[in-house]
Amino acid sequence: MTNDNGNQAVPMVTANASTSRTPALVAAEKLEKYFEINFKRWKQKMFFYLTTLSLQEFIKEYVLVLPNETPKNEHFLVIEVWKHSNFLCKNYILSGMEDDLYNFYSGVETSKELWTALEKKYKTEDVGLKKFIVAKFLDYKMVNNKSVITKSRNCKIFIEGLVINEAFQVPAMIEKLPPLWKDFKNYLKYKQKEMFLEDLIVRLRIEETTKLLKREAVETQQ
Repeated sequence: MTNDNGNQAVPMVTANASTSRTPALVAAEKLEKYFEINFKRWKQKMFFYLTTLSLQEFIKEYVLVLPNETPKNEHFLVIEVWKHSNFLCKNYILSGMEDDLYNFYSGVETSKELWTALEKKYKTEDVGLKKFIVAKFLDYKMVNNKSVITKSRNCKIFIEGLVINEAFQVPAMIEKLPPLWKDFKNYLKYKQKEMFLEDLIVRLRIEETTKLLKREAVETQQ
């Protein structure tokens, strides 16, 4: 589109426009966290998520460049809105990554730099990377002061996409239960009936809720 002088017109961007497209949502709250596997699928989901927020353009450009003849007040406003939207886009992407990756990439300045860095590192998922994920899964530990349900969900994400059947996944996850779950872990280990992964997570949720209620009851009596 051109203006009356035949020059390319600069789209009018206002603070209100930026605000109207910024939803009151936790960044990437509906996306699974990226754990260095299945990058292609995660990338597609993240791109769709950014598109619903009208932020997808910010992974394609490093810095907004305006014509020299742009009035100073308009130049300042447009650049500030661009910086704000780029900040949102970058942090939506970061929030869709597990904590270690979030910390590693949080210093990147623009959404484009972040997106490019992720593509360069994870676009090719080879056997070596999958071996790394398996090793990370085997070293994955649950601790007493963290929610077992949250850890179990994360543990499940680690092995998603790898060919590992539930006959291995279920006992492996049981072995990762924290020390305070020793009695319940023994109960699950010697249970004769076959258990699927989702069944295990349901049982863990019930047990965790029971433990929480008992602890609250004891604290109330004190």
